Amino acid sequence: MGKLSLAAVLLALAAIQAGAQTVPPRATPAAPRPAGGAGPAAPKPSGGAGRIAGHPNFNGLWQAVTEANWDILAHNARPGPPEFGALFSEPAGVGIVEGNDIPYQPWAAEKQKENFRKRWTDDPEAKCYMPGVPRATYMPFPLQIVQGNTEIVVAYAFASASRILHMTDVGESPADAWMGWSRAKWEGDTLVVNVTNQIEDTWFDRAGNFHSEQLNVVERYSPVSENVIQYEATMTDPKVFTRPWKISLPLYRRLDKNAQLLEFKCVPFSEDLMYGHLRKK
Repeated sequence: MGKLSLAAVLLALAAIQAGAQTVPPRATPAAPRPAGGAGPAAPKPSGGAGRIAGHPNFNGLWQAVTEANWDILAHNARPGPPEFGALFSEPAGVGIVEGNDIPYQPWAAEKQKENFRKRWTDDPEAKCYMPGVPRATYMPFPLQIVQGNTEIVVAYAFASASRILHMTDVGESPADAWMGWSRAKWEGDTLVVNVTNQIEDTWFDRAGNFHSEQLNVVERYSPVSENVIQYEATMTDPKVFTRPWKISLPLYRRLDKNAQLLEFKCVPFSEDLMYGHLRKK
């Protein structure tokens, strides 16, 4: 979508939400008690207050609680740049990759190690590049979903990134982009998003895990309860990996008072890293 201002994104969100038809929840009749004394089956999670055109309502502010942005694989705590002491040290994490293995081709495994050694200067996050998918989902910033009948907008705090999940046939992407091209559909109560056309200049985390321009991501958003979404993403990239692989983590609704999506325009913070060498001495 490009770097739209947050104001423009929010105007688009408001327009989409205004067109959505929210159906109030219906009272669920009590299930008959089966023989043997077992209680009625638990109601199926709706995904939010009411439903939209018969689908779960994912409107709201969500955030992952995970250490995956440091490293999507299981890892111990690690030191940060020595001049900052413990300030930018990395917390340990259990990882979000199923099987705790990323199936790199041999050359790509060596490239990942090189990325790790240079992570404090080469990580695209340090340069305030838009994070791409799926990394934008599990960065330590909230994201906002605004759901309509034919389009869903996801806005992210980091770098004011955003994307549209197209629920109708919009054809192929006109060009590659930082946040790719997202085409979505419902499979029962699960929102399935096929993300293509991402550029190769994003990483999965601060540990240098990476992909090429051939990356294809299939996301699945499944309601667990009104305030929890189970998020899964399957990565396929024949240029870098030997087989598809998957991550899984929950997203939690932000319920704190006055929770809102605030701007994190980080370009000024990265200028010295990127262009400081050009300053006149």
